[in-house]
Amino acid sequence: MKVIKRDGREVPFDYTKVKRAIEAANAEVTEADRLSDTMVGFVVGRVEKRCAALNRAVSVEEIQDMIEEELLAAERPTLMRYYSAYRLRHALLRKQNTTDKRILALLRHDNELARQENANKDPVINSTMRDYLASEVSEDICRRYIFPEDVMKAHDEGIIHIHDMGYISGPISNCELVNLEDMLQNGTVITNTLIEKPHSFSTACNIATQIIAQVASNTYGGQTISLAHLAPFVDVSRQKYRYEVRAELTAVGEECTEAKINHIAEMRVLREIERGVQTIQYQIQTLLTTNGQTPFVSVFMYLDEVPEGQTRDDLALIIEEMLHQRWQGVKNETGVWISPAFPKLIYVLDEDNITEESPYWYLTELAAQCTARRMVPDYISAKVMKRLKNGDVYTCMGCRAFLTPDTRGMNPDGSHKYYGRLTIS
Repeated sequence: MKVIKRDGREVPFDYTKVKRAIEAANAEVTEADRLSDTMVGFVVGRVEKRCAALNRAVSVEEIQDMIEEELLAAERPTLMRYYSAYRLRHALLRKQNTTDKRILALLRHDNELARQENANKDPVINSTMRDYLASEVSEDICRRYIFPEDVMKAHDEGIIHIHDMGYISGPISNCELVNLEDMLQNGTVITNTLIEKPHSFSTACNIATQIIAQVASNTYGGQTISLAHLAPFVDVSRQKYRYEVRAELTAVGEECTEAKINHIAEMRVLREIERGVQTIQYQIQTLLTTNGQTPFVSVFMYLDEVPEGQTRDDLALIIEEMLHQRWQGVKNETGVWISPAFPKLIYVLDEDNITEESPYWYLTELAAQCTARRMVPDYISAKVMKRLKNGDVYTCMGCRAFLTPDTRGMNPDGSHKYYGRLTIS
């Protein structure tokens, strides 16, 4: 007589396994609900006869059903229930794998690997734990269905490393060069809400941080924005302030010269730049994405990315304020000034800021002071990059990788496209 095991193999019927299963349940009930050794033998004999009467191979599940029926026939309903529970526990144990153990460890807050895996993620926080739970399931799918066994063996032995395996099973990118210019100039949609072109620099900064949050919640890597995309909105605010100052001076009967109007408006512009940069810094510090971490953001600072003149001078004002606020740092929970991890700052060295005679040398001096105190910004040589990247200068991704020049999608003016592109593991 043959028994069909769960993996499909056929093996001879072994009455001792049936006997051990009944005895295990027998040991968990009270004396009054137990079967005597003789009765256990009788039940096992009954099950064996019923199997033989089928004149075919019988499955394990069929045998277990027969045991439950015989225990009921022996008027031992409590014992039958305990046997069913024993049967269920073993079914769960068979299904359990290492993924279950890691998930249970996360829920108990004793998964040491999760604690050490990413300094920017606290596995005790609910949103982070949710992300880790999903990651464990994704990694299990990768191990069993996506990657060949030899690849996983090499990964486990440290010969290779599969980066962010917990996300690869889904259609998620890992580094984005955000096209902030397009979304600010032409409008965008965030959570089904139309966001139109901003009418001030501070509003542009606020929208930029919302875009950063949305991108960060739909990725598992870094992202980069350019301050050049915010620069045009400084003059938008300037023109608004000039109109307001003129109206205010006229209303109170004050002298209304262009020089006075421009002076007062410029002071308001500088205050707005300070507030806008502060918005970017504090929003990034305090935002938590859906995976429970601060957005991995890099900020690109390249003067020649905008035309020479007012826009470039306005970009210089933003860069100056960004460097000044980073030099100052942010206060931690005890009020001590510290160096925040993000946003990462990237400062480009070019002909207009590398010598004492160059017009923006003061920015390079400020950048150096900031680096000495806060270890940012990083520096890019425009001269070297133009030689290596087909004459282009553009920021690295949030993951510190540079996109290669595109071979198909060119801008209308024939230049390469970088903003709006991303990488996929």
